[in-house]
Amino acid sequence: MQEFVRFPLAGGGSVVVEVEGEPGLEHAAAPSGVLRKATTTFEHALGEVRAAASAALAQFRDLGPDEVELKFGVKLDAQAGAVIARTGLQGQFEVKLKWLRDGTSPGEEPAAEPEG
Repeated sequence: MQEFVRFPLAGGGSVVVEVEGEPGLEHAAAPSGVLRKATTTFEHALGEVRAAASAALAQFRDLGPDEVELKFGVKLDAQAGAVIARTGLQGQFEVKLKWLRDGTSPGEEPAAEPEG
């Protein structure tokens, strides 16, 4: 069942987001397709996920890679705000760490030794 949630914006206005309703649960006062109001602003909801992503990124940067790539999905919910989307029964972060040899830049091949 699809539902729509209106998230107010901190600077005024709002954004409407389509969210998945709970399977098998139909709100008597809010039939499918009815617009509900979020309990937090859009910026506040995303800010909490941003703080979590920043904390995760700091942990991986402490390992000293030359590059860190952090991917995750964000799901919006009327009561919870923004949450990290899950796969199966677990939350999901995809992390890619890269260490470069000899200080080369990404996509840059190390200079070849002259033959001689």
